[in-house]
Amino acid sequence: MRPIVIAICFGLLLPAAQAQETLRERLKARAEQRRADKTSDAPAKGGLQELQVQGRKVLVHLPTGYDAAKPAPLVLALHGGGGHAEYMADDEKYGLQKKADAAGFVVAFPNGYSKLPGGRFATWNAGGCCGDARDKGSDDVGFARATVKAIQARYSIDARRVFATGMSNGGMLSHRLACEAADVFRAVAAVAGTDATTNCTPSQPVSVLHIHARDDTHVLFDGGAGADAFRDKSKVMEFVSVPETISRWTQRNQCTASPQRTLDKPGAKDGAYCETYSGCAGGVSVQLCVTEAGGHSWPGAGSVRRGKPAASQALDANDVIWRFFEQAAR
Repeated sequence: MRPIVIAICFGLLLPAAQAQETLRERLKARAEQRRADKTSDAPAKGGLQELQVQGRKVLVHLPTGYDAAKPAPLVLALHGGGGHAEYMADDEKYGLQKKADAAGFVVAFPNGYSKLPGGRFATWNAGGCCGDARDKGSDDVGFARATVKAIQARYSIDARRVFATGMSNGGMLSHRLACEAADVFRAVAAVAGTDATTNCTPSQPVSVLHIHARDDTHVLFDGGAGADAFRDKSKVMEFVSVPETISRWTQRNQCTASPQRTLDKPGAKDGAYCETYSGCAGGVSVQLCVTEAGGHSWPGAGSVRRGKPAASQALDANDVIWRFFEQAAR
């Protein structure tokens, strides 16, 4: 009889335990939602609005004169590997908030994958690179999609003018977004971060801009990881070269015309050029801009990390990127 009694008691206790566990899960979910609601409209440093998306921070800057009655373009700005949202939002280093005010677009600064408080030293899973985001299989394409949806739910956004740009590892994720989220992003622009995908089949043609310094010592122009790219080499990859990255995109977009020089500034130190490939499927374009100097930085930036060479002033990345995005949306 004792086994039967024990079985009956266990059978009575199991539904109660399950109900208790379900209640705990509900209470936890409600607490998380309340925390997200409290921070979703909270002003962050510099007047930025802070949202929580999938447990990660996203800083949003509304341009001067933002009018909810007039849907605005949206640019996702993705920080470099080891960075964080606040760093990318720093106008001394990137100037994207100032550019957003001048051009009238909403700019958002999502935070990459990080196990640290505040999201510091974050990385993006761009395919072959980088860091814990890659090693843990972080779904950063899904996170980018969710970020766009969260911003669209809160602000007035023109769905036909959603773009992504990024620096280094963030630039690599921009390439991946063009591969896997072309239905969301009309165009992408990568700075100092080449294509790190192993498989790329865009659902539709997408305009791609790539900006790179010839003397980059992190992501080498002709391929490979430079000595400055890592402390632990296993956390990066042998980077694809800039020419190979452009070749991949002209093939994917079926560009047939020869590239046209759209900028040509000679100079060993302050030189730069841009080449644009047209005749592509769906009327998209592929553009490459190269600076002779500036290293691993954002061209036109006012300041860089300590010990790094000054950013190239031969072109302003923000001006080039926004001009490219405007043309892509026509």
